Amino acid sequence: LGNGGGFGSGAETKESEPSGVGEGEMQLKHLKTLLSPQDGAAKVTCMSWAPNNSKFAVCTVDRVVLLYDENGERRDKFSTKPADSKYGKKSYMVKGMAFSPDSTKIAIGQTDSIIYVYKIGEEWGDKKVICNKFVQTSAVTCLIWPADQAIVFGLAEGKVRLANTKTNKSSTIYGTDSYVVSLTSNLSGKGILSGHADGTIVRYYFDDEGAGDSQGKLTTHCCPPYALAWAVNSIVAAGCDKKIIAYGKEGHVIQQFDYGRDSSEKEFTVAATSPSGQSVVVGSYDRLRVLNWSPRRNAWDESRPKEIPNVYTITALAWKKDGSRLCAGTLCGGVEQFDCCLRRSIYKNKFEMTYVGLSQVIVRNLSTGTRVVLKSHYGYEIDEVKIMGKDRYLVAHSTDTLLLGDLATNKLSEVAWQGTGGNEKLYFDNENVCMIFNAGELTLVEYGNNDILGSVRTEFMNPHLISVRLNERKQSGIEDNKKLAYLVDIKTIAVVDLLSGYNLAAISHDTKIDWLELNETGHKLLFRDKKLGLHLFDIEENTKTTILNYCTYVQWVPGSDVAVAQNRGSLCVWYNIDAPERVTMFPLKGDIVDLERSNGKTEVIVTEGVNTISYTLDEGLIEFGTAIDDGDYNRATAFLETLEMSSETEAMWKTLSKLSLEAQQLHIAERCFAALGDVAKAQFLCETNRIADEAAKEYGGDGTENYLVRARLAMLEKNYKLAESYFLEQNAVDKAMDMYQELHMWDECIMVAEAKGHPELDNLRRTYYKWLMETNQDEKAGEVKENDGDYAGAVNLYLKAGLPAKAARLVLSRSELMTNSDIINRIAAALIKGDFYERAGDLYEKIGNYQRALDCYRKGNAFRKAVELSRTVFPSEVVKLEEAWGDYLVQQKQLDTAINHYIEAGCSTKAIEASIGARQWKKAVHILELQDDKTSYKYYHKIAQHYASIQEYEAAERMYIKADRIKDAIDMYKQVGYWEQAHKLAMKCMKHEDVAVLYINQAQELEKKGKYKDAERLYITVDEPDLAITMYKKLKMYDDMIRLVGKHHKELLTDTHLHLAKELESEGRFREAEYHYLEAKEWKAIVNMYRVNDMWDEAYRVSKAHGGANAHKQVAYLWAKSLGGESAVKLLNKFGLLETAIDYAADNCSFDFAFELSRLSMKNKIPDIHLKHAMYLEDEGKFQEAEVEFVKAGKSKEAVLMYVHNQDWDAAQRVAEAHDSDSVADVLVGQARFAFDQKEYQKAEAFLLRAQRPELAVKYYKEVGMWSDAIRICKEYIPNKLEQLQEEYEQEAIKKGTKGVEGIVEQAREWEQSGEYVRAVECYLKVKETNNMALMEKCWMKAAELSIKFLNQEKTLEVIQTLGPRLIEIQKYSAAAELYLNMDLIKEAIDCFIGGEEWNKAKRVAKELDPRYEDYVDQSYKEYLKNQGKVDSLVGVDVIAALDMYVERGQWEKCIETANKQNYKILHKYVALYVTYLIKEGQSEKALNLYVQHGAPANTQNFNIYKRIFIDVINMPDKNSADAYRTWADLRDVLFNLCENLVKSSEANSPAHEEFEQMLLISHYYATRAGSLGVNQLDMIAAKLSIALLRHTDIIPADKAFYEAGMAAKAIGWENMAFIFLNRFLDLCDAIEEGNLDALDHSDFQDTDIPFEIPVPVKQHILDDKREEIRDWVLTVSMDQHVEQILPADERDTYEASLLAVNTGIRSLPCIITGYPVLRNKIEFKKPGKAANKDDWNKFLMAVKTTHSPECQDVLKFVSQWCGGLPSASFSFQ
Repeated sequence: LGNGGGFGSGAETKESEPSGVGEGEMQLKHLKTLLSPQDGAAKVTCMSWAPNNSKFAVCTVDRVVLLYDENGERRDKFSTKPADSKYGKKSYMVKGMAFSPDSTKIAIGQTDSIIYVYKIGEEWGDKKVICNKFVQTSAVTCLIWPADQAIVFGLAEGKVRLANTKTNKSSTIYGTDSYVVSLTSNLSGKGILSGHADGTIVRYYFDDEGAGDSQGKLTTHCCPPYALAWAVNSIVAAGCDKKIIAYGKEGHVIQQFDYGRDSSEKEFTVAATSPSGQSVVVGSYDRLRVLNWSPRRNAWDESRPKEIPNVYTITALAWKKDGSRLCAGTLCGGVEQFDCCLRRSIYKNKFEMTYVGLSQVIVRNLSTGTRVVLKSHYGYEIDEVKIMGKDRYLVAHSTDTLLLGDLATNKLSEVAWQGTGGNEKLYFDNENVCMIFNAGELTLVEYGNNDILGSVRTEFMNPHLISVRLNERKQSGIEDNKKLAYLVDIKTIAVVDLLSGYNLAAISHDTKIDWLELNETGHKLLFRDKKLGLHLFDIEENTKTTILNYCTYVQWVPGSDVAVAQNRGSLCVWYNIDAPERVTMFPLKGDIVDLERSNGKTEVIVTEGVNTISYTLDEGLIEFGTAIDDGDYNRATAFLETLEMSSETEAMWKTLSKLSLEAQQLHIAERCFAALGDVAKAQFLCETNRIADEAAKEYGGDGTENYLVRARLAMLEKNYKLAESYFLEQNAVDKAMDMYQELHMWDECIMVAEAKGHPELDNLRRTYYKWLMETNQDEKAGEVKENDGDYAGAVNLYLKAGLPAKAARLVLSRSELMTNSDIINRIAAALIKGDFYERAGDLYEKIGNYQRALDCYRKGNAFRKAVELSRTVFPSEVVKLEEAWGDYLVQQKQLDTAINHYIEAGCSTKAIEASIGARQWKKAVHILELQDDKTSYKYYHKIAQHYASIQEYEAAERMYIKADRIKDAIDMYKQVGYWEQAHKLAMKCMKHEDVAVLYINQAQELEKKGKYKDAERLYITVDEPDLAITMYKKLKMYDDMIRLVGKHHKELLTDTHLHLAKELESEGRFREAEYHYLEAKEWKAIVNMYRVNDMWDEAYRVSKAHGGANAHKQVAYLWAKSLGGESAVKLLNKFGLLETAIDYAADNCSFDFAFELSRLSMKNKIPDIHLKHAMYLEDEGKFQEAEVEFVKAGKSKEAVLMYVHNQDWDAAQRVAEAHDSDSVADVLVGQARFAFDQKEYQKAEAFLLRAQRPELAVKYYKEVGMWSDAIRICKEYIPNKLEQLQEEYEQEAIKKGTKGVEGIVEQAREWEQSGEYVRAVECYLKVKETNNMALMEKCWMKAAELSIKFLNQEKTLEVIQTLGPRLIEIQKYSAAAELYLNMDLIKEAIDCFIGGEEWNKAKRVAKELDPRYEDYVDQSYKEYLKNQGKVDSLVGVDVIAALDMYVERGQWEKCIETANKQNYKILHKYVALYVTYLIKEGQSEKALNLYVQHGAPANTQNFNIYKRIFIDVINMPDKNSADAYRTWADLRDVLFNLCENLVKSSEANSPAHEEFEQMLLISHYYATRAGSLGVNQLDMIAAKLSIALLRHTDIIPADKAFYEAGMAAKAIGWENMAFIFLNRFLDLCDAIEEGNLDALDHSDFQDTDIPFEIPVPVKQHILDDKREEIRDWVLTVSMDQHVEQILPADERDTYEASLLAVNTGIRSLPCIITGYPVLRNKIEFKKPGKAANKDDWNKFLMAVKTTHSPECQDVLKFVSQWCGGLPSASFSFQ
C-alpha cells in the first residue's frame, strides 16, 4: 500500500481554484486535515455531521468515535462496545453512524447484529450513556436517522427496518433477498432509498408530500450501488463499473457518465448530496468527482474533479447540514475537510455571503461570527441577498419566491412571489412579521412561516396605521392567535383574523384616524383621531368607548394589557383596560417620550425641559395581572420569583397556588406552596409530581390523568371520598384503606373494607378498638361499642370518658336502657356533677320525674325547655319563668333576646330598658308607643339624644317633640348649623317676620365676623339671595358672587361675566378680566383688550389657546403689521410664520406689506407676490396693469393666456412676440380652436398650419367626423401616420355596426379592384359582424380565395391559419377543412372533420391522403364514444375500454355479462375487480356467488381475495344453523374448484395450495355441521364437528369456535367438555378485551392438538348478554362436584377428539363426517388420506335415507367428488 498519506503527510498538497468556474459550479477547497492518515489500511468506516452543525463524528477502524466541533477541533471521544463482551472488543465493525434530529444522540450500527444509541448530551464532556439498544437477526450494514423519523437501517439479510427510540422496538419496513449496501434519504427526510447487492434500488416514502411518486423497486443498477445519492431532481448511483448514472423520478436513466476508459479511475465507493440537493460528490481512488444540477439545462454538469494524490480510496463522505463543509474519510484513516461554495461576496463590509448551492446561501456576520443558512425549500435559484432594517432582516428573491429572514431569531420564510420588478416596499417595524406594500396591497409574511399570512387592500402605508399581533402572549386554551388591524379608508378601521381570514370588526369613525394599535392578545384596539381623541374598541363585545380627550401620547405596556397615555399635564394609566373608566392619573410637567419595560420594572420616560425623568408604574398590577388573565402561570411564577416576600407578594403566591391547582399545573402549585413556606403541601405535591412524571413517561400525556395523581389531588382538597372513588375505580382497595389509616380515619377505612369484603375486616376492627383503648380514646371506643350493639358497654365507656351527656343521648335513644334505674341514676348524678343540668332535666323528663326535671332546667338556665315543660305540667310557672329567662339574658348581655321574654312576662318597663340597652331604638319606640303614662317621656328624651348623636336629626326631632322638648330640637339644629331645619321648627312656634329679622341680624353679625359662608346660608334660608350677592360684590368676592348668580339668576350669568370683565378691564386687571371674558365665551374681546393695550404677546397667547387653528396666525400677522419693517420680520421668524404672513398679506390684497416683508427677508417670494397681484388685477379687469405684473413675475405666458381667455388675440400676439416666443404657437392654436368652434374650418386650418401643428388639424377634423379632410392633411403633412389613421377610420367604421361593416366591405372591394390584394385580404379579415354570419363567412372565404389566387405561399398559409379557427368557431367545419386541404394541412383538416363529428370524411381523408392518421382517427372516435357515454357502440370498437367504462360507472352486471362473452382470462380479470369492490362494500356472500357461477381460477393474484372471502364468511354471525348450509356449501365448492385448479397449475403442492386444502377441509366441516343441524338424529355428529373444529382455531375465530363447541357439548349433555370449552371461551373474551393472550392458562389442553399459538380475535364474536349467560352457567357448574375439569380420553389414553396420540406420536386421519380421529372401525375411500369412522358414516347414511334431507344428500354428493367416489357398500351394521 505504501504511505497512505493525505494532506497532512508528505503527499502532494498543491491546491488551485478551478479556473473559469461558471455560475452554479461547486468549488471544493481544502481547509485542513482533521485526522492524520496512518501507514497502512485503517479505513474511516463512517462519519456524520449533527443537524445543528455544532458537532462532527468520525468512526475509525478501531471502533472509536471521535467528536469534533464545527471549527474542526477535536473535543471528545468514546469507544463503542460489542453486543456480547464474551466475543471480544474486535468481534465487530461499525458500519453506520448517525446523529439524532436534535443532535443529542448518536446511533451506531454494528456487524454483530446490534444498534446502540448513545446519549452524548448537549455540552462537550457530558457523560456518554447507552439509552437504547436494538438487537437484530443479522449484521447491520448501513444506517441513517432522517429528520422527524425513527432510525432507518439495512441488514445483511436484505431487510430495511425502523428502530423507534421511544418504544425501544424495531420493525421491518420492507424486506428483500439481497444485502443492503447503501441507504440515503431525500432532502426532507420523508423518503428513503436503499441500494442492494443485486443492483436493486428501492424507494419508500413515509410521506410523499403530495408528489405522487411510486413506492417499491425503482430500478436495477448495473452493479451494487455503493455510492447512492438522492438529489433534488434525480437519483445518482455509482459502483464498481466506473459509471455514474442519474435516474429520473420513476427510475428511467436520464444521464450517464462513463469513466471506463480512464485508466486512473477506479470503482466508486461513496456519494454525498449537498443539503440543497443541487450538487453531488462521488468518491473513488485519489479523487472526488463533483456533479452540479443545472436548472436551465435540466441536467447534471460535471465540474473539474478534485484530484488528491496519495489519499487512496475515499471510504466515507459527510456534508455539513448548512452546505459549507464537506469531509472525506480515507482508506488509511485520514479525514480531510473541504470548503464548498459556488461564490462568495462581502455585503456592506458587515456580512459575508457564501453561496453553497444555487438555492442555498450562508450569511455570516463578520463582527459576531454568527451564521444563518438561507435556503429555498422549493429549490429555486436565489438572486442577490440584501440585509435591511438596521442590519437585522434578510431579503432575497428567487424566480418565483421571496425569501425573508430575521437574523436575531434565526427564523426564515419563503413565500410564493411573482416578479414585481422590485417595486414592493418592505417595512420591518414589527419584529414578528414583514409588511410588504405593492400596488395598493399589503401582504404580511410571518418570519419562520412559508405561507403568506394574509393580504389586504389598503392605501395607507404608515406603520402607525397598521397593527399586527402574532401569538405575542400565550393565553390559556388558545393555541394560535393572529390578528391584523388596518385602515380601509382614512375613517374606517378593519380588524381581521389572519388564521381564518374572517373580518372580526369594521369600525367607522367620524374623524380622520392618525394612530392605531391592537393589544398583544388582539382583543382590544386603541386608536386616536386627528382631534386627539383616544378611543378603545372591544373586538369581542363590538363596543367603542372614548377614554381620553386631547391625547398627545399613547402606548400599550409591552407584555400586558395596560395602556399609558398623556393628556396635557397628566399621565393616565389603565391597569384594567376592561374598566376604562377606572384610570390612574399622575400630574406631569413635560411630555412622555418613551415607555421602557425591563428588569422587572416598567418606566414612563418624560422630558421636562432639558431633563429626562422616569415614572415607575406598579409592576405587580401589570405583570401578575396580565399573566393571570392570560392563564400563563409560568410567567406569573417567573415574576413572583423576582419579588421579596411581603404581605402583597404572599397574597399573590396564594392566588397563584389556588389557580394553578385548579388548572392542574402541579409543578407551579408545588413552587407556590414552597414559597409560602407550606412545607407539608409542597412535599405532598413534590411526590405527586414525581408520580405524574413517571406516568407521563410510561403512558404519554402530562400524567395528571393517572388515578394516583387524581386521588392525591382530591386528598389535598380534603375530599377523601373523591380520592377513595379514584382508588376504588382502579380496584386499589388497599391504597384507599392505607390512605384512611394514615389519616387515622378508621371508620371510613372500615367502611371501604366492608364494602369490598376485605379479608382483613375483623382484624381491622379489633386493631381499631385496641388502639382506641391504648390511646385512652374512651369516647371513640364507646362509639365503636355502640355501633356493635353493646349499648351498656358504650354507656360505661362514655361515663369513663367524662361524657355523661353522650351517655344520656344513648340511653334516651334506647328504650331497653331506660328501665335500668342504676344506669339512669349514675348518668343523672354525673350530669349534675358536671353542671349538665339541661341534659339531666331531659333524662328526668323522659322517666316522668317532672319536678326534678324543672329544677334541673332552671339550674341549667335551660329556660326554653323549662317553659315548654311548664306549659303542659305547671302552667302557673310560665310567666315567672319568662321573666327569669329575660333577667338571665340581660345578665348574659343578650339584651335584644331578652326583650321578647319581658314582653311575654308583661314587664314593659324592663322591655323598654332592655331595648334601649340593646340599642334596639326602633323596638323601644314601638313599645313606648303602646304605653300611655308620663314616665315614657324620659325614655323619648334618651332616644332623641341617641339620634342626635348619630346625626339622624329628623328622627331626633320627632323624639324631642314626643318628649315635649321642641326647644332642645331647635338648639340641636342651631348647634350643627342646620339653620333651614331650625327655621322650620321656629316657624311653628314664632312669627315669620320675627324669624326673618332674627336670621338677617344673625347673618349680618356673621358677616362682621368674616363668616361669609354662614351669613350666605342664613340669607338663603330666609330667601334673600340678593343680600348675599350684594355682600360678595361689596367685598369684591367675584367668584362667590358668580356662583350665586349662576344658582339663583342663571339668565343673568353671561351678562354678569361680561359686566365684571369690563369693570376689571377698566381697573387694569386684565388677567381676571380675561377669565370672565372666557367664561362669557368672548375670546375676541380679550384679544381686542390686549391689542388696545399693546399687549400683543398676551393677545397671541389667548388666540393660540382659544381661537381655533388660524386665529393666532392672524394675531401674529396684525402684530407684525403694527410693528412693520425689520421688527415685523424678526417677530414672524420667531413664530415661524414669515412665509405664511407674506402669503396671507398677498391673499388679503395687502400687497404693499407683502412686498415690504419679501424685500427685507424673502426676495424669492417677490415674483409670487407679483403673480398674485397680477391675478388680483386680472380679476378686477385691469388687464394692462395685470400684464405689467405678470411680466414682473416672469409669467408672461400667464399674460398671454389672460388675453387668450378674453379672446383679445392681438394683445395676446403682442405679448407673446415680445416676451414669450414659445407661446406664439399656442396663441395660433387658441385662435384655431376658437375658429373650429365657430365652424370656420379653413381659417382654423390656416392657423394650425402657421403654428406648424398639422396633427392638431387632423385631431380636430377627426373629432367633427370630417375623415376625408383629416386624411388629406395627414397625407400632405404627416404621411408616416397615414396608415394608422386609416386603421382608426376602419375601427370607427366597425364601431358604427352594420353601416360600418358595409364601409369596410366597400373599402375591401375598392382595394380588390385596384389590385391591392394584400390590403383587400386584410380588409376582408377585419369583418367580424357576429349578427350576420353569412356576410362574415362570405368575406372570409373571399379573403381565402384572393390569398390562394394572388398572394405568395407564406402569406396564404398565414391567412388560412387565421381563418381556420374562425370558421371552426362558427361551426363551419367542412369549409375550414377544405381550406386546410388546399394548403395540404392534412392533420388540421382531419381535426375539423372530427370537430364536426363527420367521422367518415375524416377516415376517408386519412386513408387517401395520409394513412399515418388512420389510428389517430380511430383513437379519437373511441375517445368520442367514451366521452359521449355510448358504451354499447364502444364494445364493437374496443371491448376492454368498454369494460373499463362499465367499471367506472359501477355497471358491474353489464360488465360481467360482456366479459363473459370474451375469453376466460378477461372474464376473471373483471370478476376479480367486482369481487374486490363487493368485499370493500361488505358483501362477501355476493362475492362468493360470483366464484360459484364463474369458477375459481388458480391465479396467484386472486389468492388474497379467496382468503379474504373465507375469513369474512367464517367471521359472519348467526352461521351456526341449518339455514346457513347454502353459504357453507358454496364456500366449500368454490375452494374445492380452486384446489382442483391448483393441482393442474404450477402452484401444485405449494404452501398456498396446502393452505387452501386446509380451508376446504374447514369449509366441509362447517357445511356438514349445517346439514346435520337440520336432522335431529345427527345432533351428536354436529357437536363432534364443532369440537373437531377447535384444532383449527389458528385459522377460525377462537372465541366463536369454543363457544359453539361448548354450547354443542352442553346441548347433548357432555357437561365436562362443555364446562372446559365455555370456561376457555370466557378466558378468551377477557384476553380480547386486554388485547393479548398472555394470561391464558393452557393446562386443560396439554397433550391435545388444539393450538395454543393463535391470533387474538380483533373483536368479540359473541354478544354481551350471551357472554353473561355463559359466565353464570360456568359459575354454577364450577360449584358442582360431579363435573370434572378433564377432557374425555379414548383407548389411546388421549383426548378423544385429538388426531395425535400422546404416547406414540401417531397422527390418525380425521373422519370426513365428524372430524374425530379414525381408529379401528374405519371406512377408506379411493382417494388416499380420506377415511371415516364406520359408526358415524352409517349413522349419517341412515339419516339421509330416512329423512331425505337435501342438504345431507348434497354433503354425500360432495364427499363422492372429493374422495373419489363412495364406498361400494352403502352402509353396514357390522
